[in-house]
Amino acid sequence: MSVNVNRSVSDQFYRYKMPRLIAKVEGKGNGIKTVIVNMVDVAKALNRPPTYPTKFFGCELGAQTQFDAKNDRYIVNGSHEANKLQDMLDGFIRKFVLCPECDNPETDLHINPKKQTIGNSCKACGYRGMLDTRHKLCTFILKNPPENDSGSVKKEKEKKNRKKDKENGSSGGEAGNNDIDAPDAVDGDDDDEDWAEETTEEAQRRRMEEISEHAKGLTLSDDLEKTLEERVNIFYNFVKQKKEEGVIDSADKEILAEAERLEVRAMGPLILSELLFDENIREQIKKYKRHFLRFCHNDKKAQKYLLGGFECLVKLHQSQLLPRVSIVLKDLYDADLLEEDVILAWAEKVSKKYVSKELAKEIHAKAEPFVKWLKEAEEESEGSEEEDEEDEDNVEVVYSSSARELKMETTKPEKSEKEEEDIDIDAI
Repeated sequence: MSVNVNRSVSDQFYRYKMPRLIAKVEGKGNGIKTVIVNMVDVAKALNRPPTYPTKFFGCELGAQTQFDAKNDRYIVNGSHEANKLQDMLDGFIRKFVLCPECDNPETDLHINPKKQTIGNSCKACGYRGMLDTRHKLCTFILKNPPENDSGSVKKEKEKKNRKKDKENGSSGGEAGNNDIDAPDAVDGDDDDEDWAEETTEEAQRRRMEEISEHAKGLTLSDDLEKTLEERVNIFYNFVKQKKEEGVIDSADKEILAEAERLEVRAMGPLILSELLFDENIREQIKKYKRHFLRFCHNDKKAQKYLLGGFECLVKLHQSQLLPRVSIVLKDLYDADLLEEDVILAWAEKVSKKYVSKELAKEIHAKAEPFVKWLKEAEEESEGSEEEDEEDEDNVEVVYSSSARELKMETTKPEKSEKEEEDIDIDAI
């Protein structure tokens, strides 16, 4: 059954059709995978290589992909329903197939290896523009240009060869080589012609800004292609460098921005604990409170990682910190780096995720006085709230003629004679 390429168009006579995506789940356990049976036919209808939408699924799902072009097998690791992938394919079509001007799918991609850009041209309306290269798939496209654009890659190689020939041209001329190359300025495919449009300082500054933004986008795409462990290591080295340069105290915003760029924000407190805390953690909590608050404020996952970082710290400085676990936890709580419910949930279960089971039990045992205090404080606050409500019921507004102002007085409810007789003196 075929569907409209642009599924937001409901017209049944819409001329651009594609087969409905068919997915087949294979394997079990860790080896489970989803084979997209008709990916070649779908990709052909979109005028794109079948590797592009497959890789797009992998980027969106955070899953690895496999291509077997000889056997037409395009695989996404994990179990995924066909309907879910079909909806995801709509996202690929919007970003990489449909023309931004006329919404028709009659577009071609053009790769510029030198500038590392992806151009987009429409045969229907004549639109020409550039794709936003911040999506992870763009890195893959730049490394694997479509076959219909292979000519631009060849031209790039030919230009490089011409430059090499020019450098060695003196020896070639002496040998009597009469082949005459057209000068580069006349070459219609020369990339420098774009720069000849405007030569004002403003235009040059604008182009440099565009290049800088593009370079940032490429760096972002490359880093996000890496595994979680690699991204955490990049973040670790970033914070470590700030510390070694002596600018860590004022780098809290930069550190948060780098964590968000690498998509490791929740794990930030774990890394910061390792680099900013030691046996003098009580003083360091005050010093670096702002750094940790940027991660931990209203983020319970980040607070859990902070507790994990604290456990690791106790392991490193066991003799100094193990007896002071309760005190340090209270410092973290008072600094608003840990919320009450996060601490109580942590105290409920001993985990060996960060330290050995034995040490984790010791840490929890040392934390018991603080946890008990938290629970009692919670019960007292609940009790005081109930008392406040009762007191409010027994408050009357009284006008004092002598003071000429309103006063609040607490009045005791009148007791019946029977209640007065039943008063237990021992309870007074």
